[in-house]
Amino acid sequence: MEEAKKIILIVEDEPSLLNVLEEKFTKEGFEVMRAADGQEGLDKFGQKTPDLVLLDIIMPIMNGIEMLTKMREMPKGNQIPVILLTNLTSPPEPSFRKIIGESSEYLVKSDWKLDDVVEKVKNKLAKDNLPTQK
Repeated sequence: MEEAKKIILIVEDEPSLLNVLEEKFTKEGFEVMRAADGQEGLDKFGQKTPDLVLLDIIMPIMNGIEMLTKMREMPKGNQIPVILLTNLTSPPEPSFRKIIGESSEYLVKSDWKLDDVVEKVKNKLAKDNLPTQK
């Protein structure tokens, strides 16, 4: 029996990047949900819980931090890993670390190639799905 596809929610307001990410992850065998802003991302998260969220920080309507904060209050919201993609180059402050949580990571877009992001997602999903030791 074939294993179910992992679902990734990509929340990115730059259409060309959103399209490239969707195409790349689809080719890699993921099911992709997409959203162009934080509010749309939050709505999609509420409709169907993804296995991982790729989330831009600077967006219109609702930014990524607001979306993540609200997502964490939803059922399963604390269990879903998030990879924040941003153009902000300054390192996250400790208070920011507390907001995004332990299961989240922060990547500066200009520092990563597309294949690196895919590999990071695969590693994150594999790490978070390891069976617990008895």
